Amino acid sequence: MYSRFGSRRSLARVFTCVSLALACSAAWTGSALAQSAVPASLTPGEATHVVAALKASGTQIYICKRDANNKLSWAFKAPSAELYDASGELIVTHSAGPTWAAADGSKITGQVLQQAPSSDQPDSIPLLLLRATNGAGPGLLSTVRYVQRLDTHGGAAPVGPCTQEGQEGRSPYIAEYVFLG
Repeated sequence: MYSRFGSRRSLARVFTCVSLALACSAAWTGSALAQSAVPASLTPGEATHVVAALKASGTQIYICKRDANNKLSWAFKAPSAELYDASGELIVTHSAGPTWAAADGSKITGQVLQQAPSSDQPDSIPLLLLRATNGAGPGLLSTVRYVQRLDTHGGAAPVGPCTQEGQEGRSPYIAEYVFLG
């Protein structure tokens, strides 16, 4: 019975390692859910189910423009991110529009409905609720009606001043995107 693991001691080590891995996984999942509390203002009443919840990693792109006082300042231009499922597989890309395009060919554009500050990360981009518009193609995103951007870290305008009109700045960020049907 123990020949595959060599001894009872080896079998005990395997069970200990598996138990430890499961405990760490449960602890991480619990803390991730606690950090992703959704403000009521970002919860649409008409959404019936979660189509996908994906982790994003990318950049927020800013451009140096003149503001109302004719001073140079950073203005948001577009996002550029990749969204991954729990197994680490790239599922969706996120770009200007804002637009989300799934690997299966489905695509949506979003319209911002509500914003809320990232309370855990004050120097981060805000949490968002967007209405899905201009859907295209059958697939994962075809039934999405709303998108939530949650648990944001980073992505705020560059700290340093912009010095030349048209200059581009990028700020890395991570977030969770929840697609609701």
